[in-house]
Amino acid sequence: MSPPALRIGFVGSGFIAKFHLRAFQSVRHAQITGIYSPTPANREALAAAADAAELGPCTTHASLEALLGAPDVDAIWLLAPNDRRLEVMRALHGAVKSGRSKVRAVACEKPLGRTLGEAREVLALAEDAGLAHGYLENQVFSTAVERGKEIVWRRAAPLAGRPYLARAAEEHSGPHEPWFWQGARQGGGVMSDMMCHSVEVGRFLLTEPGAPRDSLIVKAVQGSVAHLKWTQDRYAKSLARDFKGVEMARFPVEDFARATVTLEDAAGQELIVEASTSWSYVGPGLRIDLALLGPEYAMEFSSLNPGLKVFLSRAIAGGQGEDLVEKQNAEQGLMPIVEDEAAIYGYIGEDRHMVEAFRHGRTPIETFADGVEVTRIIMALYKSAETGGLVRLPDPSLETYVPAPARAPMEA
Repeated sequence: MSPPALRIGFVGSGFIAKFHLRAFQSVRHAQITGIYSPTPANREALAAAADAAELGPCTTHASLEALLGAPDVDAIWLLAPNDRRLEVMRALHGAVKSGRSKVRAVACEKPLGRTLGEAREVLALAEDAGLAHGYLENQVFSTAVERGKEIVWRRAAPLAGRPYLARAAEEHSGPHEPWFWQGARQGGGVMSDMMCHSVEVGRFLLTEPGAPRDSLIVKAVQGSVAHLKWTQDRYAKSLARDFKGVEMARFPVEDFARATVTLEDAAGQELIVEASTSWSYVGPGLRIDLALLGPEYAMEFSSLNPGLKVFLSRAIAGGQGEDLVEKQNAEQGLMPIVEDEAAIYGYIGEDRHMVEAFRHGRTPIETFADGVEVTRIIMALYKSAETGGLVRLPDPSLETYVPAPARAPMEA
């Protein structure tokens, strides 16, 4: 007999929660039955959208404890800001251990923690409570990544040898919410926010299908950061005007980051993930560029090279929006259209995968253990950027390391 639909409670009602709600419209055997966020208007609007999409009935909850104790919630999608992840996991752990909650699974958005210590505690809490857990790294589940990896490893690698270089880049013009710009709340700048995508999708592409994730060992990292745009006086002032509490002049966070991650497979072959991320790219919108290279082949993908485009002349003037591509920067000219962002960016695939894993009692291909490893890599990259040198792993100092932009206290 097929297991029943998974009844899901959202913690958080911001940008990423809305993306997941769009994705769940293409996921079978799942209901969004509860939402908690501290902002009543936001949680009411998201619940109404869930009901309108026939994903409910969805109940709003005025407290986290009420959501966790709801009888119609089997799993939690942890979509709250970074500085609230550990707090939510501690509450979930306590509620499950005491019998006040029947939740049996939890999926958490990236990053798992702002520091390695936080990420390790999130994993430990989930395991101690006996919760199934999944790490929501959407790019791993991108339709292009899944299809490209399958073809390369099936057709090319057996004849020419395994792939040895993965390249990943993600950039846009900057986040929409103030907490992303606050190092202490977010955990850093663009390295923390977006490099987690790039290093993990690179690690995934280089991992042989069916092999455990720890079959690749991270040996060393080299990282660098820069403050290219948003610390300039005019742009720092615009952020301060638009976002209360964001002071880039006093508390700067990086808007560009670069990484080289050296790994080794079971046969001792050296592999490389080369990645860059930025909040200082002004183009049509969010750009994701991926590549996987091997001895006699290459796979490439760019999110801004879709099959669908539209041209709008200067005579067509309209309001600003993001109806063509995420982080859209223009409404005129030749514009690429990402036809189904929830699918192309991987949100549908990851939500479908997590739902089916939790329903059938299978271990997801991305768990909190992967979230811990990604956080360890990010901490090593921040340390490399701060010291200007290569960081070899394992490095015990990373257990207590806090990235430089996250050390400065932020004003409320």
